[in-house]
Amino acid sequence: MVTLYGSLRSRTLRPLWLLREMDAPFEWVPVVQAYRIGDPSAASAPVNTASAAFRALNPMAQVPAMTDGELTLTESMAITLYLARKFGGPLTPQTEVEEALTLQWAFFGDSTIEQPALDILIVNHRGTVDTEQGRATIDAARKALQQPFARLDAHLQSRPWLLGDRFTVADILLVECVRFAMYDTVAFAEFAALRRWLEACRARPVFTQLWAERTAEPDRYA
Repeated sequence: MVTLYGSLRSRTLRPLWLLREMDAPFEWVPVVQAYRIGDPSAASAPVNTASAAFRALNPMAQVPAMTDGELTLTESMAITLYLARKFGGPLTPQTEVEEALTLQWAFFGDSTIEQPALDILIVNHRGTVDTEQGRATIDAARKALQQPFARLDAHLQSRPWLLGDRFTVADILLVECVRFAMYDTVAFAEFAALRRWLEACRARPVFTQLWAERTAEPDRYA
């Protein structure tokens, strides 16, 4: 049985989204990041990444983590790709070409989009958009995203999803990098196809439900 450990306010959303889209059997174990808790060692604290039990599972003290029998995985993209192959179905690459393209888009998102998109998210989350440092960070992030967003937009102009006519794990992995920047309308202003794809991914019923659950999850714990 697959067991997934993590928090909805983390990259755990990637494999959890896939599992729910596939209606796959799994056990969910909530684990909160220690930095979100006032005193992670308190008896009343929720299960968190600083606990000895979780660190035995993932010495990096990060979520997500996954176990499946004797297998333990601790990187969200590896977990998501593993689950796609394990359970199969239309969200999974069907050919060697589709598998190669899925890996390409996953690595593309991780290497070129995630960090500058995260920079935008963090500045917005901290409420420092109108500070000199905040503006400088966002300007740098927009410049870094210009070329990868242009490439992605050009690719999506002739197809609804990354691999063609069907939504797949490739879309989940890449959109979960792109969406970190979603509140910065300037970064997306020139890219209509990219905006359409982002909105279509986020409009999926499974994601809509997950996002409601994520919003309900506390950002901080006493």
